[in-house]
Amino acid sequence: MARYASARKTYGISDRSGFRYRLREMRKEWTGLIVGPDEYEPKHPQLEAPNNVSDPQAVRDPRPDQTETVSVFTLTDSVGLPTARLVSFGQVGEVTVTT
Repeated sequence: MARYASARKTYGISDRSGFRYRLREMRKEWTGLIVGPDEYEPKHPQLEAPNNVSDPQAVRDPRPDQTETVSVFTLTDSVGLPTARLVSFGQVGEVTVTT
């Protein structure tokens, strides 16, 4: 059975700098290094694995598309003759003007 030193005056050597510190003050980092209290660096949060939160794919209470009416206005001169011929085709919002 192994026994380890535990006295107040026991010293250890830092794995990072090689300086001597009291063994009871030394800390073990997440990398496995045993370092002095002034050299200790906690693990950065960005090194942790992200939470896998997936977005829901289904829509609650889906509704079918509503059909919308399209109103087309023609430009006329003072006599009432059309000045431009408007032609619309495709989806709502796509209007082609030809003169």
